[in-house]
Order: sequence, then structure tokens, then C-alpha cells
Amino acid sequence: MNHSKPTKDFFSQQVVFIEENIQELTTLYFSSTPVQERMKHFFSLYVLEVDDLLKQNRNSTFISSIPKVFIGTKVTVLYDDDNETEDYTICFPEQSEPDQGHISFLSPVGRQLLLKNLGEQLSLKIPTGEIPVTIKEITYAGELLEVKERLKEA
Repeated sequence: MNHSKPTKDFFSQQVVFIEENIQELTTLYFSSTPVQERMKHFFSLYVLEVDDLLKQNRNSTFISSIPKVFIGTKVTVLYDDDNETEDYTICFPEQSEPDQGHISFLSPVGRQLLLKNLGEQLSLKIPTGEIPVTIKEITYAGELLEVKERLKEA
């Protein structure tokens, strides 16, 4: 797979998309998130993290490294109990294809992985309980999502 570096424009476009679609995204967020797990400033926090990433890379056209899980990244999760890994590509809801590992950032697993740091350990809440996992790798997957969108449009 081509692991090209993301451009700052890729992340800037996310901020614009979120700002332009904030009401629809907020409705989706509230309808898909249990009350006890809702964060009051979910989208504001995400936009602040993207802005911080852009500031850290202000002297370059490209993002040099991706320290957190963002929309458009592929995250490799290590299931701590059985030492198995699984890849998830975090995407917007309309790009979601769970059978291919493309999960919406608003899905239960996507929401829990979003903004987690490389190496971070967490307990993923799933319907059958909680699973301890570690974020093993974060890579840019935006190109993959863009190709998928172009194929859908063709």
C-alpha cells in the first residue's frame, strides 16, 4: 500500500466539511451515541486537535507524522489479551464499509478510537463487554478513501 504523506489541505478540508455540516453531524452524533458517552464539545475538540496538528506542521506542505487517530487515518489496534491486531480506517459516515474495515468516526468503535495517541492503551467498549487494546500504528489512509469516493462517483 502507498503510505504517502497527507497534505495539510486534507485536514483543512475536514475542518471546513465539519463546519459546513455541523448540524447534520451533530444530529448523527447524538442519535448514535449513548447519553452517558456524549461529549459536550465533541466536534470543537476534534477541530482544535486538527488545528494543533496543522500548527505543528506550519512550515511544510505535508504532515510529517500523525500522532493521533484522525478521520482519514488507518489505525492498527492490538488486542492485548490475545496479541492479535486489526486495522480500522476512520472515515466519514457516508464512506463507512465495516466489512472492509472502514468505520465511521461516529460509530461506537470509531468514536472511541478518534483522537487516541500512538501507544495509548484503552478499553474498547463493545456489546459483550470491554476489550483492552493498544494503539500500535497510525498511518494516513485518506488517499484510499478518496479513491473509493471517485470509484463510487464513476
